[in-house]
Amino acid sequence: MSTQNQIDYNRIAKAIEYIQSNFRLQPSLEEVAENIHLSPAHFQKIFTDWAGTSPKKFLQFISLEHAKNLLKEEKASIFDTAYETGLSSTSRLHDMFVKIEGMSPAEYKNGGKSLVINYSFSEGPFGNILVASTEKGICHMAFENDKETALGNLEHKFPNASFFEKQDMLQKNALSIFDKDWTKLNTIKLHLKGTDFQLKVWESLLTIPMGKLSTYGSLAEKIGNPKASRAVGTAIGSNPVAFLIPCHRVIQSTGHLGGYRWGSDRKQMIVGWESSQLYS
Repeated sequence: MSTQNQIDYNRIAKAIEYIQSNFRLQPSLEEVAENIHLSPAHFQKIFTDWAGTSPKKFLQFISLEHAKNLLKEEKASIFDTAYETGLSSTSRLHDMFVKIEGMSPAEYKNGGKSLVINYSFSEGPFGNILVASTEKGICHMAFENDKETALGNLEHKFPNASFFEKQDMLQKNALSIFDKDWTKLNTIKLHLKGTDFQLKVWESLLTIPMGKLSTYGSLAEKIGNPKASRAVGTAIGSNPVAFLIPCHRVIQSTGHLGGYRWGSDRKQMIVGWESSQLYS
């Protein structure tokens, strides 16, 4: 049985989908509420509680025009300055960012045989989450509706690791990001299996400020390989840590949001939600 938070998330997702499908008709608050079987007043309340803004304002945040404006800002943003002045690099991230440590070959040799992995299931504003950790940091975080499928995907990554269903402090620190308190990001540690190139791309994603957007080509330039936008896209698509490594902030140069490993609808909701925290 779904909890109330999950029920509300599903209702909001359905409402956003309805508004987008019928935006040319400019549906009223009453019409949208009726479509998801709520009173207008109740719908307005749960939507505002979730997004921090009205349904109408939220739709502005996920519009093509808003995305294009953010991309224009990105061309001369703190993101560029921080990267170019060396505050973020492949060797050390600035203290304001989540810290990534790459797994050594010995740690994932033979399917992760030497790894002990704790995992737990939690709820967030964008649906159910599986988060897993080694003794060094978070190694996996994913939005998953089905627990059996979620655990199967994790075990497939590390087939010979030892798994225990247990929530530890590393996981609690990671999940705190959904409490809208981003002052503690430097307490979050990630322990990831990836090539040097993948780690470099994932680290560069951490430099994109919340509520801002970048493109695949722009990220390729920032890691010093402007012709590698397709490879950057592949690395972004294999990001093992949802939300914490914000691959949802990378969109097409046209302003269209593009795909997302955990669903394009969820990506749209996350982008709009982050903008609503800053611009409402």
